[in-house]
Amino acid sequence: QVQLVESGGGLVQAGGSLRLSCAASGRIFGINAVGWHRQAPGKQRELVAHMASDDSTNYADSVKGRFTISRDNAKNTVYLQMNSLKPEDTAVYYCNADVLRWGRLRPDEYWGQGTQVTVSS
Repeated sequence: QVQLVESGGGLVQAGGSLRLSCAASGRIFGINAVGWHRQAPGKQRELVAHMASDDSTNYADSVKGRFTISRDNAKNTVYLQMNSLKPEDTAVYYCNADVLRWGRLRPDEYWGQGTQVTVSS
């Protein structure tokens, strides 16, 4: 099996920064697309940032210029650098990844358990 574990969330003041990490473990041959999503109380989960297998990226309009998604393939880890945080960024942040396991022909999608980010005004 494959597990994604997020870390790096916490409480930060508006204008501050946080870096989230998402580490994948298991029988991993490779990781294709990865993404970060968030869900605020009473709202639907939304895509925040996405990185395709060719490392092209796209971001939600609300975070463009402030958030950066990146990955370290050697560590099977995805990051989300969040700068200039705003109270409206408060949410549970989830990573997901299309992971190709050893012995499988196609990747499967996996999700982490989420990490809380709270931005105080």
